[in-house]
Amino acid sequence: MAYWGIAMSHWYPLWYPPSPAALKAGSEAVASAMAAPTQTPREADYIAAIAAFYRDSDKLNHQTRAIAYEKAMQQVHERYPDDREAAVFYALALNASALKTDKTFANQTKAAEILNKIWKEEPNHPGVVHYLIHSDDSPQLAAAGLDAAICYAKVAPDVPHALHMPSHIFTRLGMWQQSIDSNRAAHTAALNYVRQSHGPGSFDQETLHTMDYLEYAYLQIAEDGRAKEVVDELAGFRQSEGANLAGAYAIAAIPVRYALERHDWPAAAALSEPAIGFPLERFPWAEAMIAYGRALGDAKTGNIAGAQTEIDRLQSLEDKLKGNDAYWANQVGVQRLAAAGILARARGDDKSAVSLLRAAVDLDATMDKHPATPSSVLPARELLGDLLLELNQPAAALMEYRAMLSTDPNRFRSLLGEARAAKQTGDAVTARDAYQKLVALSKPDGAMRPELAEATSYLTN
Repeated sequence: MAYWGIAMSHWYPLWYPPSPAALKAGSEAVASAMAAPTQTPREADYIAAIAAFYRDSDKLNHQTRAIAYEKAMQQVHERYPDDREAAVFYALALNASALKTDKTFANQTKAAEILNKIWKEEPNHPGVVHYLIHSDDSPQLAAAGLDAAICYAKVAPDVPHALHMPSHIFTRLGMWQQSIDSNRAAHTAALNYVRQSHGPGSFDQETLHTMDYLEYAYLQIAEDGRAKEVVDELAGFRQSEGANLAGAYAIAAIPVRYALERHDWPAAAALSEPAIGFPLERFPWAEAMIAYGRALGDAKTGNIAGAQTEIDRLQSLEDKLKGNDAYWANQVGVQRLAAAGILARARGDDKSAVSLLRAAVDLDATMDKHPATPSSVLPARELLGDLLLELNQPAAALMEYRAMLSTDPNRFRSLLGEARAAKQTGDAVTARDAYQKLVALSKPDGAMRPELAEATSYLTN
């Protein structure tokens, strides 16, 4: 069973497929487990289940093998109904094999049903509440995960990831201060751990992951001074524990978010590769976020040639991902289409601009976000709403902002867009309500955003 544990540890079910080296190590551990004598049939069944994931990894794709493992764990769960850990691992396998294009969230719903039953029996089981949060990490299910989110940090108060995980649910529900509190605690714990282990200036996946969620939450309440502190802290890191998906996402996303969420287009145009010794080139979709930010910045500041260069770069990165990772290829495709739409607007081709942004929105709607991120760095649907508002189509824009807020409640710029669009349609009640929410949610530090001055002026007149 120790070999079983080694094989399990080489697969990160909710993050990304194992590398070739991890597949080799996992397969070797499976072989050792199967060669060693087992004490019970149940042990043999656990080992057979993880063997189903590693089998024929040179011939079968990751999703096919993840489903094979899920089905094998289902059999273990059904064969040993009193084994709670088998149920927990089966629930995790359901989440692992769920497609990000399945907007019914059938696997996650089934996993939550299993986990909630066990949670009643073992209220302090850290794995149960952890996987419950992941099961409910979607707009449709997030409210059901709130109790687990509140519980997890109490169950494991010294574990950085346990302190951070509640913010997945808080983010989905637009509970920004709770997300900030969660990630501040997690970030402190993560820094303490990594600095004790690796020395000053070091960082690891958990450090970066909490910072990205923290950055996003700060920006939604217009706490831009704190958001800038996160950007500056990131720039000061020098020694990485290792390159991984969550780290790559945060390193690329944090400075891009800071520019785009504040619509600081000159800053977006000037975005550069991070200089913190991280091999971002191994993650094309992370490089794409920077190109996307620059493309939007260039288009909005009139640098047509520069924007086209960045869009060509996005196409190249998308092509690089095609055939290897359809999800991330499509994520980059959304950015390419959205940036092309903004460039078309800058060129005066408004019909193409709307068409391209609509295509970006439609493609984005087929996917859910990856758990590595609190949100995309600037949603295509919000950009479409902004464009429609610019084109004096406030009723159509209002529909887009409301659609955004239905999946991403309390987003600063979507609330702002809703208020502006409602005002232009003559719906004073909706405009006032949206502006009031914006002011109530915001806690500006330092210079106040002009958008908040706009909201205050409207409410006092």
